[in-house]
Amino acid sequence: MTAALAEERFLLVGLGVTNGAVARALLARGLEVDLVDDGDGEGPARLAEELGRPLHRRPGPDQLAQLVVRADAVVPAPGLPERHEVFAAAEGAGRPVLSEFDLAAAWDDRPVLAVTGTNGKTTVSLLVAQMLESSGVATAAVGNLDVPLVAALEDPAPSCFVVEASSFRLAHSRYFRPRVGTWLNFAEDHLDVHLDLDRYRDAKARIWADQGPGDRSVVNAEDPVVAGCAPVGTGAEVVRFGLAAEVGGTPVDYTERDGLLTGPEGDLVPAEDLWRSLPHDRANALAAAATALGGGATLDGVRAALRSFRGLPHRVELVADVAGVRWYDDSKATAPHATLAALSGFGSVVLVAGGRNKGLDLSVLGAASDRVVAVVGIGESGPEVVAALPGRPHALAGSMAEAVGAAAALAGDGDVVLLSPGCASFDWYGSYAERGDDFARCVRELTGVAP
Repeated sequence: MTAALAEERFLLVGLGVTNGAVARALLARGLEVDLVDDGDGEGPARLAEELGRPLHRRPGPDQLAQLVVRADAVVPAPGLPERHEVFAAAEGAGRPVLSEFDLAAAWDDRPVLAVTGTNGKTTVSLLVAQMLESSGVATAAVGNLDVPLVAALEDPAPSCFVVEASSFRLAHSRYFRPRVGTWLNFAEDHLDVHLDLDRYRDAKARIWADQGPGDRSVVNAEDPVVAGCAPVGTGAEVVRFGLAAEVGGTPVDYTERDGLLTGPEGDLVPAEDLWRSLPHDRANALAAAATALGGGATLDGVRAALRSFRGLPHRVELVADVAGVRWYDDSKATAPHATLAALSGFGSVVLVAGGRNKGLDLSVLGAASDRVVAVVGIGESGPEVVAALPGRPHALAGSMAEAVGAAAALAGDGDVVLLSPGCASFDWYGSYAERGDDFARCVRELTGVAP
């Protein structure tokens, strides 16, 4: 049940897409906002002008403290580093820190199905939405996607929301009760935002903290961190997914048997019917089915979506298959855990990796050394990537065109060339999509393969 907010004035810190939507939603409900941003871009100034509110750009400690005291609550932008001084100021002043999820819970009581995880959130969220739509359930996919949840609430058409729930949003949510909460996996990431790995893990675990009877918690049985955080005593139904039929002596609810994806409601589809059947694709399909079926999808709707879904760009996307070499764009892999997941689907890989490290341990890439036959290091962390895979033929490239040329020289018949950087793109590019597009362009120019 929805309830009116006790707070009347909000301090918004960081004015990207989400807090822009939050500001509009608060003002539309007759509440007050103060706007703070530390960047130099023009977007915050345009937002402030649109809203008719002053912009406090890079306030000093005293001014920020005064703004915190004047507010009833603080709403940080997703991704605002936890070291930002506004958090200490809010704690000192006794002001709550809220996320858009708290606001949405106060304003709307339509059910939410939430998906979190280090990797795969977007794919699984969109697949769940397609499963629900295929079941006749009007659905909107929101959150850490193109449309924030608070903005999506203005549309009366959806009967439920599938929310991609980032750790940034979950960390500052005081109350978030999804009808279904799904945690896909956990690995080191986002240490440029969270204070440490424990804080990152605890933020993810918030997805289940407020659930109760009538809700479903979907747990990756094969991820020891996720499984170790599985809720106990909440009253929610706990179901597990994984490729193994049994983990720790306990049967897995949604699993794969003899090439067939299956769950308690019945068989889903043969794995070969998926858009692609790498190990993480099959695990994502099982997680999505467990989520959608817990949120009102039909078995037929789930099957139809699994057969028709085509994946997303820059996620182990085939670019070219020429002269016995397959080229894949996995530019979305911005952490080494994602790179390892991609490598698990291949046996002989020329790996193109590197970029701007987010403070993560790239040496873990050595765990896939039996699959990597050569490595091309790119960007700021190219040397770290090469060092993580010693004894392999290697090259360091100063541009994507140079990297593609080096990979072509290193690849032999039957090899895969995989751009899976394990790092952010911001040393060379504005986004992972721009990086992936440039890789694809260079591959096509080199091979002569048309888009």
